[in-house]
Amino acid sequence: MSGGDVSGGDVMQAEEHEELAAAIEATLRSTPGVRSVYRSGSVISQLLRLGAEAIGARKDDEPMVSVIVADGGVVVEATLGVESTARSGDILHAGHGAVDALLDARGLRHESITLTVAHVQPAERPQVPATS
Repeated sequence: MSGGDVSGGDVMQAEEHEELAAAIEATLRSTPGVRSVYRSGSVISQLLRLGAEAIGARKDDEPMVSVIVADGGVVVEATLGVESTARSGDILHAGHGAVDALLDARGLRHESITLTVAHVQPAERPQVPATS
């Protein structure tokens, strides 16, 4: 899961890798218009992940975003659920900028940041009080 450090130095430790992925996930969740973050990957990788979790070979509390640290930079993939009241393009642009800023603050550069909208969630309707 972890590749080389983006500066070409030591390999990123597993704890550092998981912390970076968790920080990216938290950053995306705090982006206005993002309602949820889903596990990224193809159907096959999802099935493999579920199988690994079932036999205890993988933790189900791992971050939802995919983060690969390689010599060329950090590769980030995330799948989002967004609010229907905002433009998806604006949300993706804001999310991309937020992830880029997080990486920059840590002295990392991105090779790619791929954000995909998988679900547009309807706006929450106000609860109407029940009448008797």
